[in-house]
Amino acid sequence: MAPLGLTRSQWWVLNHLYFNEGISQTEFASVLDIEKATVGRLLDRLEAKGWVARKSDAQDKRTKRVYLTKKVQPTLQIMRDMAAVTRDEAVRSLNKTERKQLRNMLKRIRDDLSEVTNTNSTSELA
Repeated sequence: MAPLGLTRSQWWVLNHLYFNEGISQTEFASVLDIEKATVGRLLDRLEAKGWVARKSDAQDKRTKRVYLTKKVQPTLQIMRDMAAVTRDEAVRSLNKTERKQLRNMLKRIRDDLSEVTNTNSTSELA
C-alpha cells in the first residue's frame, strides 16, 4: 500500500472500518489488539488526511464512533483492488477446490483462535 502513501497499520484500520463502520475507538483497540492511544494516533493521521471522521455516540457522548468519509472512497477502491490482485497471486497454483478448502480451513483456524483468545481473556479476569 506504499504507492498510496499508506502504512500497513493505516491500511489495516481502513480495511477494518470498511467492514465495521461506526465501531467505537475502544472496540477498535480491542479488535486490533493494540493500545487505545495507538488507535487514537492512527485515527488522528487518517482524520488529518480527511479519510475518517470521529463522531460522538448518540447514547453516550464520551464514546467516539469512527466512520469513513467520501474522500477516502477512491483510495479504498484502489486498496481493495490491490488486495484482490495480491490474494489471487498468493493462491494462483491452487485450483478452485483447493482455494475453497484453504478458505474453510483458515476460517476454522480464525474461529479457534478467537475462541481461545476469548477464553483466555475471560479466565484472566477471574
